[in-house]
Amino acid sequence: MKDFTTVVGLLLGLVAIVGGFVVEGGHPLSLVQFGAFLIVFGGTFAALFVQTPWPIFVDALKMLGWLFRTPVSDPEEWIAKAVEWGRTARREGLLALEIKIASETDPFVRKGLQLLVDGIEPERLREVLTTELEVLEEQFKVRAKVWESAGGYAPTIGIIGAVLGLIHVMENLADPAQLGSGIAVAFVATIYGVYSANLLYIPISKKLLTYAAELILTRQMLVEGFVGIASGENPRLVEGMMRSFLPGSEPEAEPGSGATG
Repeated sequence: MKDFTTVVGLLLGLVAIVGGFVVEGGHPLSLVQFGAFLIVFGGTFAALFVQTPWPIFVDALKMLGWLFRTPVSDPEEWIAKAVEWGRTARREGLLALEIKIASETDPFVRKGLQLLVDGIEPERLREVLTTELEVLEEQFKVRAKVWESAGGYAPTIGIIGAVLGLIHVMENLADPAQLGSGIAVAFVATIYGVYSANLLYIPISKKLLTYAAELILTRQMLVEGFVGIASGENPRLVEGMMRSFLPGSEPEAEPGSGATG
């Protein structure tokens, strides 16, 4: 599913800041300073390279695709599939699910189905899949926090850019023609640092962590479905167990617990 809120948010933030600057009488081109851009963004990524092992950095870059296409599938689709798998298992046996494996593209789902076909005990199946989820969740957090770290470095690098600009100003006090560019770099570098941290890196990190949490929750729901199927539960009960993970779901009242008139 495509997500347009990232693009809308980035554009809105840019328009708000540049628009406010223009309203105050500024010229938008005065915010375009290649030297400040090079210092802030180049310095921030240099810090990330020092901090982050290359494979993790590459994975963090790939994770940015989530900002435009959410990795979370429709839970209703998985519930419907689990009910179908449960009915097939009860009618034809767990081995009948083997044919379903080839049609699934999600590695986690394929592994769950394979464990069912292999006849793994329900609790052992839960243990294996839960451990995999814990590892996957930690990997997601490490990758997303690369961008959170960038949000911490950028303002400081912006201050470095400001100091460099002021050094340039001090070196050219006798030449008024050189003062403007130095002062511009000083202030624009600070803007770049604060802007990129608070409207780019940190929001990106938070959004990726939100998607990661939703993805893990969906897979936890699938774990319950697989365990229910392995235990030979009624497909309708499996469906109810999985629906308990959906937002706004409430446990059904036990028979006889309702009020009597």
